[in-house]
Amino acid sequence: MKFLTWKIQLALALIGASAALYLLNYLIFRDASYMVRLFLAQLGFLPISVLLVTIILNQLLAQRAKAAKLGKLNMVIGAFFSEVGGALLKTVSACDRHLSAFQQQVAHISHWTAPDFARFRRGLAEGDFGIELKGGDLEVLREVLLRKRDFLLRLLENPNLLEHNSFSNLLLAVFHLTEELAQRGDLSRLGQTDREHLAVDIQRGYVLLIKEWLAYMSHLQTSYPYLFSLALRTNPFDPFATPEIK
Repeated sequence: MKFLTWKIQLALALIGASAALYLLNYLIFRDASYMVRLFLAQLGFLPISVLLVTIILNQLLAQRAKAAKLGKLNMVIGAFFSEVGGALLKTVSACDRHLSAFQQQVAHISHWTAPDFARFRRGLAEGDFGIELKGGDLEVLREVLLRKRDFLLRLLENPNLLEHNSFSNLLLAVFHLTEELAQRGDLSRLGQTDREHLAVDIQRGYVLLIKEWLAYMSHLQTSYPYLFSLALRTNPFDPFATPEIK
């Protein structure tokens, strides 16, 4: 209500100022016909002014604000991969029977351009990966996720992440998997049907995680080359990766 009152007061003040200026013009020049022509000329320009201000200018400002917000969100995404994403990729990729083929595809990621990253991400599908759970895999994965459960909850509480659809979907998939694993007791005694269900959940989150990792790597390459260098040296898909520069 206060906001509406403020807007009404401003509107009345602007209309009053306009009326006062027109009255002053008439008192000085005593030319009503000129004022009418001037008013009609200004009124004719009004639609163009609305176009320039409300559509073009506002669109540019909105794009700039969105870019600034996306830059801040990328900081959150970077924290996610530092805290959870990197370890999760290493853990789950060890269960991927198609890992060697994927490693060959990303072997030259350091030479990719932004269009290369985007094209590769779009081409990824769940069928490109195959999660095959072995003894102890679920226990290791549950330990990784439960250790970072509070961190994941804090990320889900961030309202700005709702505007980043792909990352929000990733968080929901990872948190769902965390809950699935947390609700079970002895993971070594699960039935085959239950293990297959968990494998589907893992594969869903795995694909989303890889796509988001590729988008983040593309962002680092474009905006932060020094962070991109470290990300390459800790590449979870490179078995020989080391943070040390050789």
